[in-house]
Amino acid sequence: MRYENERPPVAVILAAGAGSRQSFLEDTSAKCLLSVGGSVILERLIRNCLSCGISQFVMVLGNRSDEIREYVDKTFRGIRVNYVINDRYRNTNTGYSLMLAAPAIGAAEFIKLDVDVMFDTKILRNLMDSDLANVLCIDRNIAPSDGKMKIIADDQMRVTDIGKSVDAKAAFGGSIGMEKISATTGPLLFAELARMVEDTGQAKDNYEAAYERLIHNGVPFHALDITGLNWTKIDTAGDIPAANAKFGSPVVTVSRGQQRAMDEAAAKPAPQTYDI
Repeated sequence: MRYENERPPVAVILAAGAGSRQSFLEDTSAKCLLSVGGSVILERLIRNCLSCGISQFVMVLGNRSDEIREYVDKTFRGIRVNYVINDRYRNTNTGYSLMLAAPAIGAAEFIKLDVDVMFDTKILRNLMDSDLANVLCIDRNIAPSDGKMKIIADDQMRVTDIGKSVDAKAAFGGSIGMEKISATTGPLLFAELARMVEDTGQAKDNYEAAYERLIHNGVPFHALDITGLNWTKIDTAGDIPAANAKFGSPVVTVSRGQQRAMDEAAAKPAPQTYDI
């Protein structure tokens, strides 16, 4: 495994959104502090990172930032969390939030995580263990509608285009909101995000718009096919029942060794039984 002997990347968690599509929560709690599947959404995300050896975090906060920070500080002790505040969260988007995180990330390789994506640790392990520099997690079963972030990839899984306007018929699959960005590409990405923000009306673009620009300029991005692995996104109240069904038990921290043993046990054929 690549990260058993190397320093794990930084986890960058984007959690600044106003949660407008979760209006039933706006006056009571931050969306990421909702309990789904027996665990708080944000707790599950952080514990999954800890299971994969990540203990250094950058969190971009905006809406209900004090509430989220208090929860993290009380729940997790001994981990390094660098908080970045997006004061313009109501009229900006994820691209702006990621740009603000640049000084905190520095020259480190990082995993970018959307706070409202729930996922099995195997997805994160596969992402971290990829030898490729810049990797996007893609699910081929995402319905390729106009509102989805779609990607086109060649037969080597190199991404040739990404965006909501990508031709659905040509799309390989949809992005789930988890990426690995190399230490070399990071500064290029942040520079591109800064240029986007400087342009009129670009502060509301998603970070994928910067990925698209880099891809078109020849920076290599590859798709990691995670089709069939367990994940879901909490966009609206209607997503919660399905999330509860997929993640029916509280999250626990599982080491690589424990995960390997569970995978090996699951791969073994069931013992034969005989009627006597």
